Amino acid sequence: MNATRIAKALGERAEEVCRAYLPHGRRQGRYWTAGDISGARGRSLFVRLAPPGVPGKWTDSAEGTHGDLLDLIRHRMGGVPLGHAMAEARAFLALPAAPAAPAAGLADAYDPCEAARRLWRRCRAIDGTHAEEYLKARAIHRCRFPALRFHPSLFYRDGGGVRRLPALVAAVTADAGEHPGPEDRSGPGECLDPGERRTHGAIVGVHRTWLDPRHPAKADVSFPRKALGRVHGHAVRFGDTSTGTLLVGEGIETMLSIVTAVPTVTAAAALSAGGLGAFTPPTGIARIVVACDNDEAGERAALRLRRRCFALRIECAVVVSQTSDFNEDLVIFGPHALAARIAPLVCTGGTVPAGNKETEEAVRDEMEASSVVSPNSVTRARTSNPAGPPVAPLPAAWPKEL
Repeated sequence: MNATRIAKALGERAEEVCRAYLPHGRRQGRYWTAGDISGARGRSLFVRLAPPGVPGKWTDSAEGTHGDLLDLIRHRMGGVPLGHAMAEARAFLALPAAPAAPAAGLADAYDPCEAARRLWRRCRAIDGTHAEEYLKARAIHRCRFPALRFHPSLFYRDGGGVRRLPALVAAVTADAGEHPGPEDRSGPGECLDPGERRTHGAIVGVHRTWLDPRHPAKADVSFPRKALGRVHGHAVRFGDTSTGTLLVGEGIETMLSIVTAVPTVTAAAALSAGGLGAFTPPTGIARIVVACDNDEAGERAALRLRRRCFALRIECAVVVSQTSDFNEDLVIFGPHALAARIAPLVCTGGTVPAGNKETEEAVRDEMEASSVVSPNSVTRARTSNPAGPPVAPLPAAWPKEL
């Protein structure tokens, strides 16, 4: 039984698959909903359970990704080769095992991370490209980072067929110290030293934003953003990683907006609310500032990351955008106003703007319910009230450590 037939068989038992691989989700009508394909709680992932439409097909509205239940199983197994995911699916469906490969090395060995690295090597620096024009049109003027590149004609596939469009391509790495190495800065056709490849093979995925070829805007397609490789819980990194403070948020444009306003900040874009909630602070970081989009999913993700920081004894602050996100803040209020709200947070012990009282109490209740010990001087700021008085650190009396 090939991959297509296995995916169809999984779709016929879609609810069973979802209950097994997305246990924190729930059924809503003809769909199973969850936070993402890693099984987080939430409602941005929709898995079709019954017609009309093909049962087993899923869409993550937060990340713009989609696939079938075989793709979901493959992701839940950590992005393993397709053959391994098919074996897992056969076991779930109680089907006979596939016959052994006739010879070693002939089995399907597709590696999405390696595919992402190959794509990255086919891209060029962002300097002076249509991707840079796109970012500048959104008031982002600091974007020439090693983690960003441009592809002039990247394949885009959808129900209407295949076409080529320009694209902004971002490198996703697993640790703050893992920036694209020397081999990743080379252009197409350049000869590289094999030793350099081994030393700097840090990219675990890429994030692609397809662009309108005539205007500095996203392409008019169903899903202008797509990820390739292992991106969940990892990030696109900007800035000097030797600093002790890291600012983490969702979108690439969101974080570049903050970097434009505060050039000295070190930032990481987790690419989605689900990715932000699953982000693991790298070793050596003493302070995390979470730049949260002004919506329910963003605040839930910020709380998840904040609890993880508490457990790791990392100082943490959360700042929420005044509008829907920080790029809109940058466009409407300008870089100086944005810097005035962000700069105090990136310095430990700095004064931060006051928050909404009800929100402060809700965050405190949430932290107390998490049964973790808070480090000192952890503060949260709502940017919707930038003119308020300074907020004192949260109380030192926290629940006892488990």
